[in-house]
Amino acid sequence: MKKINGARIILEGLKRQGVDTIFGYPGGKVIPLYNELYDFSGINHILTRHEQGAAHAADGYARVTGKVGVCVSTSGPGATNLVTGIMTAYMDSIPMVAITGQVATYEIGKDAFQESDITGITMPVTKHNYLVKDVKDLPRIIKEAFYIASTGRPGPVLIDIPSNIQQAEINFEEFEILHNEPIRLDSYNPNYEGHPKQIKSAIRMINQSKRPVILAGAGIIKSKASKEFIKFVERTNIPVGVTLLGLGSIPTAHDLCLGMLGMHGTYAANYSVFESDLVIAIGMRFDDRVTGNLETFAKNAKVIHIDIDPAEIGKNKKADIPIVGDVKRVLVKFLEKMPQREKTEWNETVTKWKNENPLVYKNSNEEIKPQYLIEKISELTNGEAIIVTDVGQHQMWTAQYYKFKNPDSHCTSGGAGTMGYALPAALGAKVGLPNKPVIAIVGDGGIQMTSQELMTLAHFNIPVKVVIVNNSYLGMVRQWQEIFYSNRYSQVDLEISPDFVKLAEAYSLKGVRIETPSELDEKLNDLLTSNEPVVIDVKVSKEENVLPMVPAGGDSHKMLGIKGEL
Repeated sequence: MKKINGARIILEGLKRQGVDTIFGYPGGKVIPLYNELYDFSGINHILTRHEQGAAHAADGYARVTGKVGVCVSTSGPGATNLVTGIMTAYMDSIPMVAITGQVATYEIGKDAFQESDITGITMPVTKHNYLVKDVKDLPRIIKEAFYIASTGRPGPVLIDIPSNIQQAEINFEEFEILHNEPIRLDSYNPNYEGHPKQIKSAIRMINQSKRPVILAGAGIIKSKASKEFIKFVERTNIPVGVTLLGLGSIPTAHDLCLGMLGMHGTYAANYSVFESDLVIAIGMRFDDRVTGNLETFAKNAKVIHIDIDPAEIGKNKKADIPIVGDVKRVLVKFLEKMPQREKTEWNETVTKWKNENPLVYKNSNEEIKPQYLIEKISELTNGEAIIVTDVGQHQMWTAQYYKFKNPDSHCTSGGAGTMGYALPAALGAKVGLPNKPVIAIVGDGGIQMTSQELMTLAHFNIPVKVVIVNNSYLGMVRQWQEIFYSNRYSQVDLEISPDFVKLAEAYSLKGVRIETPSELDEKLNDLLTSNEPVVIDVKVSKEENVLPMVPAGGDSHKMLGIKGEL
């Protein structure tokens, strides 16, 4: 009778979930899995150079494709190396399944070689996790993991599989029976439909409002609701402030888009919230980088809060009308009842704020301003590229100066703020959408955290363009030390760093350094449109600040540097 082992069940389960690509790194406790992978057809494996890279690559893949990203590691340190990537995905609600090897079931709890309690470690940063103790549970668990990861509010699920479970066998017929059993998760019932009475009340509140503003978050993008969202915006003519992860939900250039909200948001976005009498929060969670001081944030406004996760409603900001549901389905219901709302004096006021207080910086012919670099990338790609940023100043300049046109075109670690994210996430994004240009924008600090993934780009010839915004500092920390700690620059100087061109060449990649604005104008287009992976080391102004800025915990309408200078 035909048999199938646990390792093969994993691969069959993945394939039947529609998985065609996984990111991973082998080790002792997943050798049975990799042995089956050796001649298994239908699943492409990308060998990253570190388990953290595998997790971020699965994250980037998931963000641009909307599919569940899959990463694999061995037990112990291999599994714990995934944790930063899992936490990053958890904070930003990214669908991911992480598969870890574990010591044999009879060794668990005995401090065996490379044993770690990865389900315990990841409990706070996963939507759910499993330790598999019976091979007959594997078909069900794999199906459940994908269902949980991708439904409701998405998030990562971890499956920890002991080595002897991977080797254990069952009859193939029994596997088919187990696989075909329906999913039963009685305590897990995401609510997708907004309550009709709440929607009706919300429409009434919108129609009564004199100074409404919309806060657009990542939930719009995750529910594939951008089309409905733009219709809603144009039906109501309400100005829109966008969160960092909501960028792309509406084109930056749309006349009702005010740009990003929050700590480094635009004057018009932040001031509109402060002066508003109604906030319509859609797929966002009022995180501290958006609100600053919650006591003064939209203090005179009623709040309509639409979100798939009931735990987010009222967590940070009290909602007058909570609507729990999938953003797309809720907006469809709004559009069925929402009358056309004409522009009002409020629109004129907000537009005046927008026109009189645009994002500004002082450009230079002598040195490359980082804002100019981002503007050039935006111009040369016509806002159509997939942009993957790391964390720090360049992340905020990109959010401010890149003119996003499409949803699913911006990947960044918003909640966790994970340095080292961009390079591996970009390679995952490029694998997911090979026909789209993918640009990783990183700092000279962040690139050094996961630079080994340059080898992955070379190994698989993944033509990501890596743009290093090199100011020889841990720039955001330096900026805070300048503004809030009297220029006491403590441990932020990165003048002693690798030669990034030689580093690229060491990984068999093309490396180019750009040091002047004229060089940038001359070279950047050809580099961005080449068909090979390229590392572009751009030397920018060393002490440029991201402005405007709201101090942490400050009043969001009291911004520093509105005119581009402190």
